[in-house]
Amino acid sequence: MSEPQPPIGIVIAHGTLAEGLVDAVRQISGIEPGVLIPLSNRGLSPDAVVEAVEHAAAGRPVVVFTDMLGGSCTYAARRFAHARPDIIVVGGVNLPMLLDFVLHRELPPAELLERLLTRGRPSVCYAPGAVERREATGG
Repeated sequence: MSEPQPPIGIVIAHGTLAEGLVDAVRQISGIEPGVLIPLSNRGLSPDAVVEAVEHAAAGRPVVVFTDMLGGSCTYAARRFAHARPDIIVVGGVNLPMLLDFVLHRELPPAELLERLLTRGRPSVCYAPGAVERREATGG
């Protein structure tokens, strides 16, 4: 029996945000095209966004990352995931989360999701305070 295929990532965002995030991940990690796919909702109806996600997924395992939890991109991702309960949808994507995804996407889905949330949340902070705490603890 063959190993399960690791998921691809689809980043759905407003404007050019998804393209910028995916480009940054490619520059930092050197991932090959197709591991992380950017999609914009610019000029698309909600139905067209769902269709774009379905096309990009092409039946493969997928983690869908969206820019904003309550936004139209997340709405479209949830509609897509409704038909595919194996799909993971994560709202509020950031660069550290995407980097962690491409480096650990072979993990089991529940473990991968927990890891992504654990890595992504601390990256949203008041930066001067975080730097001062890190310097004080020597970390």
